[in-house]
Amino acid sequence: MVNRVILQVPMTRELKESAESVALDYGFSSLQETIRLILNKLAKRELTVSVREEKVVRLSAKNEKRYLKLVEDIKKGRNIVYTKNSTDFLKKLRS
Repeated sequence: MVNRVILQVPMTRELKESAESVALDYGFSSLQETIRLILNKLAKRELTVSVREEKVVRLSAKNEKRYLKLVEDIKKGRNIVYTKNSTDFLKKLRS
């Protein structure tokens, strides 16, 4: 007789459904089968994990200089406009 345990992993319904859909697209019969395969590979140190890095957006030199000046102004309290309410805010935007 095989000694079995149950692993419970709390997650959102959306994550479970999304992962299950992808697992089926990949040809697995169930999400449980997918998890068993991953755990078997992990236990044997055969699992390779890679994380996609998000693309870094680089500003042009001109815009980087502009935004650094804006940040500096904010830190020093320069060129900041305060409004009393939304009507005042819209009035100042239009002026």
